[in-house]
Amino acid sequence: MTQDDLLARAQAWLAEDPDQETRDELAALLDRNATDELAARFSGTLQFGTAGLRGEIGAGPMRMNRSVVIRAAAGLAAYLKAKGETGGLVVIGYDARYKSVDFARDTAAVVTAAGLRAALLPRPLPTPVLAYAIRHLGAVAGVEVTASHNPPRDNGYKVYLGDGSQIVPPADAEIAAEIDAIRSLNDVPRASEGWEVLGDEVLESYLERTDAVLTPGSPRTARTVYTAMHGVGKEVLTAAFGRAGFPPPALVAEQAEPDPAFPTVAFPNPEEPGAMDLAFEAARAVDPDIVIANDPDADRCAVAVPDADVEGGWRMLRGDEVGALLAAHLVHKGATGVFAESIVSSSLLGRIAEAAGVGYEETLTGFKWIARVDGLRYGYEEALGYCVDPEGVRDKDGITAALLVTELASVLKEQGRTLTDLLDDLAVAHGLHATDQLSVRVEDLGVIANAMAALREKPPVRLAGLTVVSAEDLTKGTESLPPTDGLRYHLEGAYKARVIVRPSGTEPKLKCYLEVVVPVGDGSELATARATGAEVLAAIKRDLSEAAGL
Repeated sequence: MTQDDLLARAQAWLAEDPDQETRDELAALLDRNATDELAARFSGTLQFGTAGLRGEIGAGPMRMNRSVVIRAAAGLAAYLKAKGETGGLVVIGYDARYKSVDFARDTAAVVTAAGLRAALLPRPLPTPVLAYAIRHLGAVAGVEVTASHNPPRDNGYKVYLGDGSQIVPPADAEIAAEIDAIRSLNDVPRASEGWEVLGDEVLESYLERTDAVLTPGSPRTARTVYTAMHGVGKEVLTAAFGRAGFPPPALVAEQAEPDPAFPTVAFPNPEEPGAMDLAFEAARAVDPDIVIANDPDADRCAVAVPDADVEGGWRMLRGDEVGALLAAHLVHKGATGVFAESIVSSSLLGRIAEAAGVGYEETLTGFKWIARVDGLRYGYEEALGYCVDPEGVRDKDGITAALLVTELASVLKEQGRTLTDLLDDLAVAHGLHATDQLSVRVEDLGVIANAMAALREKPPVRLAGLTVVSAEDLTKGTESLPPTDGLRYHLEGAYKARVIVRPSGTEPKLKCYLEVVVPVGDGSELATARATGAEVLAAIKRDLSEAAGL
């Protein structure tokens, strides 16, 4: 693109921008002739895919802003009408990030003008409430304005269809094509009124549904510390805990209320270093049984347990550990149906399902795939996502997951046991499934492309002294999985191991998911098995980094 073309494109965008804030921002860039910054914003468009849209807030087609959202809403409306859904209901939810309410209202205005019906949730609420509302209200689609656990300056646009699960191909490409067909923002009608703002009845119905995940009469004694991570989870989680009869969670006050600046954390993600420090500080003061955290839109759930062997006395459980604990609890409660997980999650779930005689399926990464498994009873993903009530919420739900794990902690507490004790039992029964992740955040996306290319050109033959017995390029798909950009290696030797490498779908990261299975004879061997697992995982990380040129 020549400089003249760049400036012309920016001027045309400026003329259509409905937002004074981003107009001023873009005008200042033009006044300064900030060519590099303009090029970064106008070198393409944010791509609408199976994660919807996600990016930094700002002016231009490569940023999240009202112009981009209005186009996305128009594309969705056109797609729905082409599918014969004229007049159908679209439910719109939003979190408490910068511009979220503006993006939600713009969506309602576009949907209404297109002849569909729009209903806004009454205020910033957890994403699972939106996913529930779609099915509860018989909507043809839903939109959630959220960037989940991304940095403060990001926002996003997640699209669901009428089954209450996120879009998958080919719907994403078909919606993207409708968005691309919009030549000018002036061609998109927007209503000034006519949409509905829902009251609390949908939230109350969701809360009534949360009761369904618990066993009537089960113990409700576990004490918790809870952090909402500056997001929208506090109101709904505390209400759900109150209905269930659990002791009121001790709140991490500094992180309890919504704040789009996320002032106490570098990244508002419980998995990130330092994000749980305030929660652990509160736990040392209160001495609860467990610590629970939601991410900012409360669709994920993190759990921490007391551990005298770690500094500070508290340890975050891995998503795979919580996934296995919830599966074991559901099996104990007599759950039937299919247990499902993504390919990047621990194979321990398959062992638990096999031993219990329930179905098991593996899907591509993302709840958009897990939610579509026939007969789904339980699904989870290692990135702290758990679907424990698929008939109510066909997506990950950090509220109901928190309820279920607190019920489990209560049951074990009545037995004089802990979540850690149950993890030990599972390791003895099925082998220690040690997992870890090599996650590389980049400024230049070319680093990710180069690493994937290097691994494809010269696949590793040994990692951590284990032989790579199969190397799959998942872009070709498998018998059970559609194509995706990823690589999968199975390793054998002294232990069995698995490695999956893929670019993140929501962040500028290369993610490598590692697992090694160490046999355990009895409980006396657990400490040695854990040390061995950690050693092998560290060696796989080192060798994989070298092979990928990282």
